[in-house]
Amino acid sequence: IYEALVLGTRDYVKKNGFEGVVIGMSGGIDSSLVAVIATDAVGADKVHGVSMPSRFSSDHSVADAKALAENLGIHWQQIPIETAHAAFLKTVDEAPDITGGNRDLAFENIQARIRGTLLMALSNLYDWLVLTTGNKSESAVGYSTLYGDTAGAFAVIKDLWKTEVYSLAKMRSTKTRNQKDKSPLIGKNVFEKPPSAELSPNQTDDQSLPPYDELDTILKALVEDDMTVPEATAAIEKDMSLKKEISKEAIKEVAKLLDRSEYKRRQVPPGVRISQKAFGKDRRLPITNFYS
Repeated sequence: IYEALVLGTRDYVKKNGFEGVVIGMSGGIDSSLVAVIATDAVGADKVHGVSMPSRFSSDHSVADAKALAENLGIHWQQIPIETAHAAFLKTVDEAPDITGGNRDLAFENIQARIRGTLLMALSNLYDWLVLTTGNKSESAVGYSTLYGDTAGAFAVIKDLWKTEVYSLAKMRSTKTRNQKDKSPLIGKNVFEKPPSAELSPNQTDDQSLPPYDELDTILKALVEDDMTVPEATAAIEKDMSLKKEISKEAIKEVAKLLDRSEYKRRQVPPGVRISQKAFGKDRRLPITNFYS
């Protein structure tokens, strides 16, 4: 699987004539794996990592991203987005007709869209291809921001479940270590910290989603095995390998998110297909219908 991701990324970049690639590096597991794959695919001299911290970004996010960039030997820079974020909020607050509404969600997504805009600006400036960092689990349930973290031209890990992201990152991190101090390529903290979009104070993914091991179990049944909700519920209940029970309510809720997010999946960039059923041509549902 890892070699397929490297080959697919290399072919897309080189055969389409791009000078290099640029990646928004948050210090999380997804962008870390994409950066490593990109480096293996096109070489460190053609990979550019960008950290874009906001007021909600933790110190370790920047530190973890920078440490990985140094281990890989890629170009890395930091472009804080606080000035742009504050300007957007001020503009919205000063608009006389914009009152009420879900301001928390809107202001969270503005951060992601500022980052997407900056990455596309760098792409235009230097002819770098923007690699997105979203995985299959997030895409399945719509846990992403259109024109934000989905902005880009090639989605390297779009067909990897979140649990697969961790497995591949661990495999690659320990296979070739940092030659300077023999430490793992990807820092221990990247694997151990709770996944977070860091768009609001103390935000973690499990506040909005089931734990990823549970989520991926449900999604594999619904997507790759093409099961209905009752079929998935029965299969999961019979699976003796699962360490904990997954409720029927959780399965139903994930199925709803899966169906509601089809419109988002239609708008994400192409990427490497490594499973028997990837989103897109393999699994394509109507965006608009009146059926539940």
